[in-house]
This record gives sequence, structure tokens and C-alpha cells, in this order.
Amino acid sequence: MRNLKLFRTLEFRDIQAPGKPQCFSLRTEQRTVLIGSDIGLIEVDPVTREVKNEISLVAEGFLPDDGSGCIVGVQDLLDQESVCVATASGDVILCNLSTCQLECVGSVASGISVMSWSPDQELVLLATGQQTLIMMTKDFEPIMEQQIHQDDFGESKFITVGWGRKETQFHGSEGRQAAFQVQMYESALPWDDHRPQVTWRGDGQFFAVSVVCPETGARKVRVWNREFALQSTSEPVAGLGPALAWKPSGSLIASTQEKPNQQDIVFFEKNGLLHGHFTLPFLKDEVKVNGLLWNADSTVLAVWLEDLQREEKCTLQTYVQLWTVGNYHWYLKQSLPFSTCGKSKLVSLMWDPVTPSRLHVLCQGWRYLCYDWHWTTDRSSGDNSSDMANVAVIDGNRVLVTVFRQSVVPPPMCTYQLLLPHPVNQVVFSAHPQKSNDLAILDASNQISVYKCGDSPSVDSTVKLGAVGGNGFKVSLRTPHLEKRYKIQFENGEDQEGNPLKLSLLTWIQEDVFLAVSHSPSGVQSVIHHLTVAPSEMDDDHGQLSISSSVTVDGIIISLCCNSKTKSVALQLAGGQILKYFWESPSLAVEPWKNSGGFPVQFPYPCTQTELAMIGGEECVLGLSDRCRFFINDTEVASNITSFAVYGEFLLLTTHSHTCQCFCLRDASVNALHAGLSSSHLSKGESLRKVERGSRIVTVVPQDTKLILQMPRGNLEVVHHRALVLSQIRKWLDKLMFKEAFECMRKLRINLNLIHDHNPKVFLENVETFIRQIDSVNHINLFFTELKEEDVTKTMYPPPVASTVQLSKDPDGKKVDIVCDALRAAMESINPHKYCLSILTSHVKKTTPELEIVLQKVHELQASAPPVPDAVSAEEALKYLLLLVDVNDLYDHSLGTYNFDLVLMVAEKSQKDPKEYLPFLNTLKKMETNYQRFTIDKYLKRYEKAIGHLSKCGSEYFPECLNLIKDKNLYKEALKFYPSDSQQYKDISIAYGQHLTQERLYEPAGLVFARCGAHEKALDAFLASGSWQQALCMAAQLNLTKDQLAGLGRTLAGKLVEQRKHSDAATVLEQYAQDYEEAVLLLLEGAAWEEALRLVYKYNRPDIIETNIKPSILEAQKNYMALLDSQTATFNRHKNRLLVVRDLKERAQQVNLDNELPQGQESDLFSETSSVMSGGDTSSRYSHSNSRISARSSKNRRKAERKKHSLKEGSPLEDLALLEALSEIVQSTEKLKEEVYHILKVLFLFEFDEQGRGLQKAFEDTLQMMERSLPEIWTLTHQQNSATPVLGPDSTANSIMASYQQQKTSVPVLDAELFIPPKINRKTQWKLSLLE
Repeated sequence: MRNLKLFRTLEFRDIQAPGKPQCFSLRTEQRTVLIGSDIGLIEVDPVTREVKNEISLVAEGFLPDDGSGCIVGVQDLLDQESVCVATASGDVILCNLSTCQLECVGSVASGISVMSWSPDQELVLLATGQQTLIMMTKDFEPIMEQQIHQDDFGESKFITVGWGRKETQFHGSEGRQAAFQVQMYESALPWDDHRPQVTWRGDGQFFAVSVVCPETGARKVRVWNREFALQSTSEPVAGLGPALAWKPSGSLIASTQEKPNQQDIVFFEKNGLLHGHFTLPFLKDEVKVNGLLWNADSTVLAVWLEDLQREEKCTLQTYVQLWTVGNYHWYLKQSLPFSTCGKSKLVSLMWDPVTPSRLHVLCQGWRYLCYDWHWTTDRSSGDNSSDMANVAVIDGNRVLVTVFRQSVVPPPMCTYQLLLPHPVNQVVFSAHPQKSNDLAILDASNQISVYKCGDSPSVDSTVKLGAVGGNGFKVSLRTPHLEKRYKIQFENGEDQEGNPLKLSLLTWIQEDVFLAVSHSPSGVQSVIHHLTVAPSEMDDDHGQLSISSSVTVDGIIISLCCNSKTKSVALQLAGGQILKYFWESPSLAVEPWKNSGGFPVQFPYPCTQTELAMIGGEECVLGLSDRCRFFINDTEVASNITSFAVYGEFLLLTTHSHTCQCFCLRDASVNALHAGLSSSHLSKGESLRKVERGSRIVTVVPQDTKLILQMPRGNLEVVHHRALVLSQIRKWLDKLMFKEAFECMRKLRINLNLIHDHNPKVFLENVETFIRQIDSVNHINLFFTELKEEDVTKTMYPPPVASTVQLSKDPDGKKVDIVCDALRAAMESINPHKYCLSILTSHVKKTTPELEIVLQKVHELQASAPPVPDAVSAEEALKYLLLLVDVNDLYDHSLGTYNFDLVLMVAEKSQKDPKEYLPFLNTLKKMETNYQRFTIDKYLKRYEKAIGHLSKCGSEYFPECLNLIKDKNLYKEALKFYPSDSQQYKDISIAYGQHLTQERLYEPAGLVFARCGAHEKALDAFLASGSWQQALCMAAQLNLTKDQLAGLGRTLAGKLVEQRKHSDAATVLEQYAQDYEEAVLLLLEGAAWEEALRLVYKYNRPDIIETNIKPSILEAQKNYMALLDSQTATFNRHKNRLLVVRDLKERAQQVNLDNELPQGQESDLFSETSSVMSGGDTSSRYSHSNSRISARSSKNRRKAERKKHSLKEGSPLEDLALLEALSEIVQSTEKLKEEVYHILKVLFLFEFDEQGRGLQKAFEDTLQMMERSLPEIWTLTHQQNSATPVLGPDSTANSIMASYQQQKTSVPVLDAELFIPPKINRKTQWKLSLLE
């Protein structure tokens, strides 16, 4: 849905040269034009408007001096720095423009009618007067000569096996005789010049020749390949014209065909068969087609037509029409009328081979014109709901308008058509914000037709409904009506025939003011014209636009854009400079556009689409070049943008990566937009969405969520971009327009939690407004069903700018419960009968569903007759409730209410068999109330409630109750229902204690037994648990004898010794068994030296010191010394071995890196050039052999991991095993500090100073040795290697892969703690200063 918009015109009038121009060519590198005339060659520079070279062919004798000579072709040869010229007399001349030397490289006696070079300039084809074709190389060496007329079809002749012959086909109303009709050939068209036409395919592999067959007199098209072999001949086509053009993309060959009532452009395939056509807007014998030309990218077909003489007095014209195709429909986008007499007569035209949308035109009066077009989408620019999102498409003398707010009509269809008397060249919508639907149309006769929306006094015949009309349909669309047609009056009566497109960049800036740009034909200047309505004596339907004022600007203006809100107008010059035009000021000043820093803005490259937008409070110029480079002011923010559109505060862009991105411009900056567009990893937020390949933005519907995209083929797609949707929903919610927001969210599947989460405080204050606007029970229920505790503004739909309004939530309050309660209260106050189902839903959707309340309300509905029409019956309510809750759950909850009427009501709606539930209910009704409720609760597995009811049934039901308590382990709950002094309480406690005993929880069991008075059982439990204090308390309450108490004490002491609690065992023996000697021995065994001395002196037995204590101390000192020697030797041995293992592994790793041989079980995960350390292979084999343990518990897995750490030399993880062993030695030595301190004290006390000093010195040396070794064992490098792979500028692919493999195989996750060095606490006091 794009139009061709003229943005630049270059004109060179009155070139000072002799003779008449005949043809021209382009020198793309020099940017000059070569014009051939009947005198010779002339090279001109259209930019500087000067003649660069002039070469006479008359003086050299190649052309006659009487002006009858003719140049049939001019071609600039890039690699030879020369120009090849062919004359009709048969000479092929090579001209060197730098030296002005001429060389005749060949001559054809019969003359030359066509010279055509291949696109790669490797071959040249000449059509001679003897109807032959000569092919030569670029060095003019002949390759082959063939007759232009061939009897053979060609190498691609169709093969038939006799099936489906024409004689056997069904011919419809023509009858069988049609099968035997002889093909009648029509002669060539009367105006046909009978000259051959040659065209090459874009890749130069084939060329086509159109000639008049001498036998039939009709034209035929033959296709030849590069080797000059005939490929195919076209099927007979009546009225085939001489024009011929092969589409550069290679798919079709265009030609013309005159039919009985119309003129067609027809297309041939390479095999000679017809493939499609379109009709020119002329009748038969009205025009002739002089030429067809495809542009470089095959998007535009230029048709050169000329009026045929029909009346003697009529004015004849020549037309250049530009046609494009979209969705299999051909559109006439531009029409350029030229006069057929005088200086304006068209001599030749051609497309630029480098710039696809540039057309070069040569007129007879030595006038050269160059037009530059670009693609644009003409859309209305309003931003309020009155704008209908109109898009206008030019199609000849029709303007196809699609109103996207009301309907999405795919092209070539439209909402309505505007019929004009002349072909249309430009469409522009009003820039007034309130009148953005009005449009003005500039046609080829320089008339502006103004169409305005509003009530028309009569039916407008120029407006015709399109796809939205039809019989029986009422059209709700308000179509525009033709206000008036205005003829443009130019100053000084300027001649418009020389340049049919004098005015470009038409802009409707105000109600009666138009801006237009024209380019000066004499210099590099542009003129901005103000077109205003002039007083006219003509009728009401026609008026005049006069140029009220003009401003001359130095430079070529190539774009003009305006901001409808700020009324700013920005001009772009050909060099990229941006100017600001003060069109409202009396002086009409033009100044450079400056950015926030005060510097002039200039695009690095000229942009074909420009817009004005407010970015962060600053008005900026946005531009998109034809190379997909996107600029904001003079900063390039992206280089992969295919289209963009500014919509209010949003900027929407489509990219080459097939995404559509949306940015909010309100608080944005240029740097932020640059970062958002250049990020390599695309976020999955609301600003980005995937679109179909090649999508382009057509328009955005204002105050809506629709974004219209067009695919490359031409079809449309409507998407609702998440950013636009959420922005519009937020605006509606801020305005309390809940209905519009809800409908949009429901249709586009936006989570309805956003209605509350957007602003919880405002929503809860306006729940009544919400209910009254929604006014639909189903929609309110839908809102309830989507409620969840998640805050969607923090998870699914984070706002682009952090919101300052947040609900101060109660920490105990839950969102779902708060919303349900608030809505239920509002519905109950508005109309509880109408919103009955929604009220039930609010109970069900709470965090803890209130099903009992719901069932009670349904029961109340059943009991009372409906008093109002809106009321819901109990049956309807229950049926609805079954949609929300499982019927079995509902049945159970109804049973839990102990209301049998409610149970029956629910059971009848369920799928249960009455034979199942009726006997059960009848049995329940016969029971006593408490036992009945116990039975129900037991059935519903509400055992705590069941025990509560059963406890009220009397003592005869206690055995059943106790069995249930034991079965369900409800001891603690059951104890609440009985007084502590009752027998039932004691029985339950004893059962509870026995249960704890079975679970080996002896101490809690003893406490339960002691609480209920079962002291013997408590004593046994405390004995089993080793709680000697509690056991002796129970013994005291049982009044045991002295002997029994002594026996109990010895038993307890034995258990305590087993638990290595020597001090406690000694206390029991001393106080309860009165055996202090045995107590002293236990204390010595437990190294409690000081406590043993206390007992010795308490009982006055100093002899024990000599007999027992001193020998024990000396023995302990020897044991400590031996232990320290052993620890030191083991530590040093493991440390030395660890260093050796690490060195071996580093060597093996280096060898593997050098050999680059992949090893290991997982080497296929890496590239073929990666290698891993040798330990990885053994590690993978080892882990594979233990793969069966993966199904074990986590505890067993950890045990299995520990087993892998074998200290055996050469084992897979020997380094880890050594680390683990060293860590254990350090930790065990650290724990000895307190024990060493106590023995040092008693050694000093008994004057064993030498042994004390020896122990203290040995222990200190051991600690210092271990502390010194810690940095050597737990190095920083190995800690880093265990955490991260080796990366950096010096790393190679192999070293990185090896480090990854080492991390994966050599260091299991469970072993990461081994790389943390153990700590030695220096603050712990253990040394005895008296021994120093």
C-alpha cells in the first residue's frame, strides 16, 4: 500500500549544442550524460549544468552534414574508458572522450538498426539491414552471424506424446469445427516501424528479439541464449506491438498487445508462452506504445506512450506512466504528460542502472530531466479517536482509500474509491489534528482536488464504495465528499509543458494553505511555495490556488515533514542538512535545525522517510535511508530498520531480523533507543514481537491497539503489539474505563489480574464502578476465575516506567481474598439476586474455598421462592457450582455440613447411584447426633473432628475412640478432649508413650509416662534414653530400696560409659552407689584429671594419686606424643604425594594439548580440535562403573562419592582423596587443643616439667608446620580452577575446553568443599606459660 513520491527533480534546460538530440546514455562513474545527435556526441554534467565534451562525427565523415544522419545506439564502456557509437549507416565507432579520438572498429554495409550490449558488457549484438544478427565480443571480434528469422522453434520446443490433442478437446459453444480452424495471422500494427527490438535478461545469459515475420506480417518474439543458440519462439499473438523489455529479475518479458477494444501490456515467459497481462487506460487506436522499460530492481515498469492522430485540431501528447504490481494487481502510480511538438517532445528515456528509482528523460529541445522517486505510505496523521486511520493508494485516476479503524480490507480492494478526471500523482492528508481525515489530491493536470469528511448536501458521484458495499448491507461509513477542485496558477505564466512534475512534496499545512517545493532549473536551489485559495469568478466546484509567497533555499530539498501538534516544519537537503522552516512567521525564515546542544543537525546519509517526534521532551528529526539506516537527529541508532512509524508517544520499527519493536518516547533518550536497538540479545518484554519475514508498517489505528503490516506479496496482517495494547489498557484503567479495558483484555488474552494490579488502591475504591460498567455476570465470573496471588505488574507486564502508586498491603492479607471480599460486598449492595452466581464464585475462588457458605446459600435459595425476576434458582446455582467444583468434593462438603437436605440436593446433581448414597444416609439418620457426626467425619477422613464428636458419646465408645487414635496417630489431638485427671487421659497417654517407644523416641516417651503417673514405664524409658537425672527422679518416686538404687546407679553408669560420658557415670557411682574408687577410675579413663583429684581429696585417699593418677597422666602424655608423631608423619607424606600428583596431571594435560587428541567419554560434546586432560578419561571410566548407584538415596550417593576418594597411588581422584585426608588431619589436631591444655596443667602440678615441655613443644611444632603448609596445599590457582574455566586473551580453544572438562569431570559438585582450606584458630588458649 505504497505510492511513488517524487522527492527530487534535476533539470538542465537549453543545452548549447548543435543539431537535434536522438538518443542518450549515462556515464555512471563520471555522473555525466552522453547525448547523441545528428551532428555527433556531447557530454554534459546535469549538476553543474555545463558541457564537458563535444565530439563531431560529421567532421570525421561518419555522419552526413545535411542532418539526415542517425545514431542508433550509444554505450559507455567502463573498462575501456571509451564510448561505443553505432550509426544507421553501419559504422561502429569507439570514441575516447579524454583524447577526443575516434576509431571505426567495424562497418556493416547494409546498415545497423539496433546495437545492444549485454549487461556485463562482454558481448554486443548488432541487427543489420539484411535482417541478420551479429554477435561480437567486447573487443569487436565477431562470434557468429545468424538470420533474424528462423523457421525452427528452438531448443526448448515442447514435447508431446499425442495426448490431449486439440482435435479431441471440448470447445464449448464454438463447436467441434473450432478444432479444425486454421490459424489466421494478423499483420503488424499500422504504426509499427518494423524495426527489430532487442532486450537482455538481467544476468546476460539470454536475450530476446522482437521482429516482424516476413511471411505472416505479424510480430514474433524469439529468445536466444548467450551462445547464440535459439531457445524458443513466442506463440502467435494478434496485435503484438514492437515494444519489448525483459524484467531484470529474469521472470517475464514485457510487450504490448492491441485488442479489439483495449491496449494491454502482456508478459511472455522464457519458453514463449503468455503469462499474465494488464490493461492500459486507453482505447484501441488511441495511443501507441513507443517503449517499455524496467527499473534496475524490477519493481517499476515505465511505459512510454504517444497519442495517435485522430482529429486535425486536437493537441497530441506523450505520456510516461510508471506501473507497479502488488498482490497480483497492477497500479498506475505516476503519469507524466509531455507535448508532442516543440521543445517538450520526448526523444528518449531510460532508468538509472545504479539508483533503481531514478528516471532520465531527454526532450527534443535539448532539455534533460532527471526524476528521483521513493516509496512512501500516504496515511492520515491524527492521534485521536476521530481519525479513521486512512491509507490512500494511487491507481491511475483512482485513489483507493482504506479505513482501517472500521475494516481491514486487503489490497487491491479498498473501503472506497475517489474517481478523478486525470491520473493522480500525489495524495496528501490534512495536517490539522481535528481534520486529519480530509485529503487533497494532485493530478497530472496540476489540479488539486480537496475531499472533506462531513455531511454532504448531495450524493458525490466521484466517491464509490469498494469492498464494504453490497446489496442489503447498511454502510455505517461516513465517506468524504468533493469540496472543490483548484487549478494552480503559477507566477509569470511559467511554461509547465517542459516539466510536467514541477511541484513536489505537497503538504496540506493549514485549512487553506498548501506547501509545495520546486527545484530551480538554473542552479542548485529550491523554492518553497505557499499555495492559498485565490478569489475566483468560476463556479462553486472549481477554484484557483495562487502562489502567495515563495522562499528560495540554497540546496536541493528532498523531503518535508511537519508535526501536527507543534506545527514545526523540517526540510531535508540532498546533503543531509536539516532546516527548520518558520512558515507562520511573516518573514518566512529558514534556519538550521539544532539539537539540544545547539549544534546543527545533519543526517550522515540522505533519508527517504522523515518524521518529527518528541523524545524525552525534545523535538527530534527521525530519518530512514533507502539502505535501512535509521537516524535520530545526527545519530545513527540502527542499520537494519525496514520501516518505522511514530504514533503518539510510541516509535514502532520493523527490522531485518523479522521483529517489530516498540519504544516509548516520553522518557526515552537517543542513547537508550540506540542501546535497545543494537543489543544482540533481544529481550522478551512487551517492546518486541516476531513478525512475518519482510513485513512493513502500513499504519497504526489511533486510540486503538491495531498495527497494520504489509507482507512483500501485498497481503495485510493485523497485529496487536503488546506494548500498544498494554499502554492503551493502562490509559483506560487510569480513566476508570473498565469496560473498554476488560473487552480488550478478554479479546487479546491479557491476564485480567492487571485490572487490579495496575493500581490496587484505585480499583478497590471503585469496585462498584467496575461492576456497573461490566454489568455481566459471566464477565465478572471470568474475572474471578483468573485471579491469582501473583502481581502481574512485576512478572508478566512490568510497566515501562516504575509506577509510584502502590497498594500498602497488609502482610497477612492476600490479594485474591481481598478482591473477592470487596467485589462480593459491592455486588450484595447493588443487586444480590442478579449477581448471585458471581457471589458464589467469590466464595469458591478464595484461597481457602468457602464451600460450606456456598452450599448454605444454595440451600437458602431452595428454601425461599424467587421474589424478583433477576433471582437465580437453587437448581441453576447448583448446576453452575458444579462447573467450578468437582461434584465429589461438593458432595463431601455438603455431607460435612450435617444437613441431609443439602446432601440430597447435591447428590441428585451428581453421577452417584442412589443405591449407593441413600442407604448410607438412612443409616446416618438413625444414629445419635454425636455418633452420627463422628461417622460422617470419619467417612470424610476428618479424624480430628471425628474424635471430638466420639469423645462426647460416652465411655462405652472409648475403646473405639482409642483404636482410631492409635490407627491415625492422633494422640496429641485426642488429649485435648479429655481432662488430665481422667482414666481416658491416662490410657491415651500410655498408648502415646508406647508409640513413642516403638519409634525409639525414649526421652519424649518417658516424659509422657511421667506426666500421666506411669513411673515404672517412665523409668524404663529414661533408662533406655540415658537420661540419668530423670531416671533417678522416677526411682525416688517409686521409693526403691538402697540396694535397688545402687544397682540402678551401676546400670546407669554402664550406659553412660558406653556413651563416653565418664564424668556423668562417675557422679552416679559416687552419689548413688557410694563407689568413689570406681568413680575415680572412670574419671581417669575420661581424662577428667581435675575432677578425679577432687574426689581423691574429698575422701582423703592420697594413695590413689601415686597408684593410679600419676601413671595415667604419664601414659596419656606418651599417647599424645605418639599421636602427634603419627599425625605429623602422615601429614607430610600426604602433602608430598599431593604435590607429585599435581605435577603429573599438569604434565599430562600439556601433552594432551600439544597432541590435540580428544579423549574421554564426553569428548564428542566438544569440537574436533579440542582435547582434555588424561584424568578426564579415567574419571569418566570410574564414574561409569558406578552408574548403578544413581538410583540410590542422596545419603548413599554421598557415601559412594566419598568411597571414590581412594588414597591408592594412581587412583582416578587421588588428589581429592589426599586433600580430604589432609583436611581431616588438620581438623582433628585443632580439636586436641583443649585436651592438651588440661593435661599440661596436671603435668606441671605433679612436677613432670620435662614431659610437659616436650608435649607442649611437640604440639606447637605440629600446629606451626600445618599452618605453614596450608597455602601450599590449598593454592589460590587450584581454587579458581575448581570454580571457573581458564579464560582470557592468552587462552586457546583447546585450553578452554580442557579447563571445562577438568571442571566437569575432575571436580564433582559434592567435592567443592574440599577446595576450602581448614581454619586454625590462633586465638584458642592452650599453652601453659609456666612450662615455657
